[in-house]
Amino acid sequence: MSPLQLRDLVVRPVLKHMDMWSPVAENLVVGTAFQESAGGYYLKQVGGGPALGIYQIEPATHQDLWTNYLDYSSRKARAKLVIKLATSEPLEQQLVSNLSYATAIARLVYYRRPEPLPVDSTDVKALAEYWKRYYNTVHGKGTVEEFVRNFPQELLTSNAH
Repeated sequence: MSPLQLRDLVVRPVLKHMDMWSPVAENLVVGTAFQESAGGYYLKQVGGGPALGIYQIEPATHQDLWTNYLDYSSRKARAKLVIKLATSEPLEQQLVSNLSYATAIARLVYYRRPEPLPVDSTDVKALAEYWKRYYNTVHGKGTVEEFVRNFPQELLTSNAH
């Protein structure tokens, strides 16, 4: 998948719809797709794991996001914005089939962390470290170095907002 098209046609519109857009958030989400699934090449975790979609979100993470974050009354407005992106098929399946819904969920995985996003949208190492700490976790197999290698460099040279 073209990283620029993913950014311009999916990630940016979804993040703006959710009022959660920033250049850093945008690059982090696109970078996550390229680290987790080679930019959409893999839609199910290789090796039999449970992760799904271009962001390789585990069903347990997805369920926890709804149960322990979005279902609280103070977040109902945000939950409604996510549901507006959904279709009639089961939500878990939409992690694979619905790029807008999966993008919203990936952004929320990061958003529910109290630690701020990195400051510089072009600091790929800082994005990688944030991804490793809060998305992949210390127990995950991915590395900061892999994220840096897999990050689409054209995002840094074509960052029109």
